[in-house]
Amino acid sequence: MSNPQIDRLEVGETAPDFTAPTQDGTPLTLSDYRGSWVALYFYPKDDTPGCTKQACNLRDGLSKLEEHGVKVIGVSEDDVESHESFAEKHDLPFPIIADPGHDVLDPYGVYGERNMYGNTFLGTARTTYLIDPDGVIRHVFKRPKTSAHTEEILKKLEGLK
Repeated sequence: MSNPQIDRLEVGETAPDFTAPTQDGTPLTLSDYRGSWVALYFYPKDDTPGCTKQACNLRDGLSKLEEHGVKVIGVSEDDVESHESFAEKHDLPFPIIADPGHDVLDPYGVYGERNMYGNTFLGTARTTYLIDPDGVIRHVFKRPKTSAHTEEILKKLEGLK
């Protein structure tokens, strides 16, 4: 059996709906966010340097994003307990989806074979989908800048509105 390839969704596709637990165990349903822009960001692992930098950048820019009608939702394959610890440690005010079973990762095409430093492994490709109020993907950030992701989202949103 071959390893799955990263095969992200594309602009113009409808974002697959899901219901999954957040860091406090509360279920979140994506379609409940219709009417708002959503930055649905997928990241590899809680408490790693790049993932922490990205989460903290989004935390620090959340009020600017919210001023522009953008809701932030994080997703990784870590479990609820890991997310709870990560969110508390870094004071993250937005929901983070726990997806150890890949019920969200797989439909979004962000989990698969990756290469780093010459090593091949299975993992999550850092990806953000900017989803419009109708639930349509309007932009895919395939290599978001972890330390400037808020700014990337706002700049792209400005060109879309």
